[in-house]
Amino acid sequence: MTSRTDEALGYEQARDELIDVVRRLEAGGTTLEESLALWERGEELAKLCRRWLDGARARLDAALAEEEAEDAENDAEDAARQDASEA
Repeated sequence: MTSRTDEALGYEQARDELIDVVRRLEAGGTTLEESLALWERGEELAKLCRRWLDGARARLDAALAEEEAEDAENDAEDAARQDASEA
């Protein structure tokens, strides 16, 4: 479970800390307890990064959908003006 301070971490901060956790785990030399604590922290950070990325993807999808809707509306208006001028 992430803490309130974790929620305040930006994506880049969480990613950088996750990279550090992975490096420390890969380097070895830690006790089992330390390794488990690092693993748990890494899992929390990975979830936090995933939430940031999912949120960014949702915002991007919404912006693209809005742009497509505006384009379709403009195309319809252009077609209606062209039909009116041909009549």
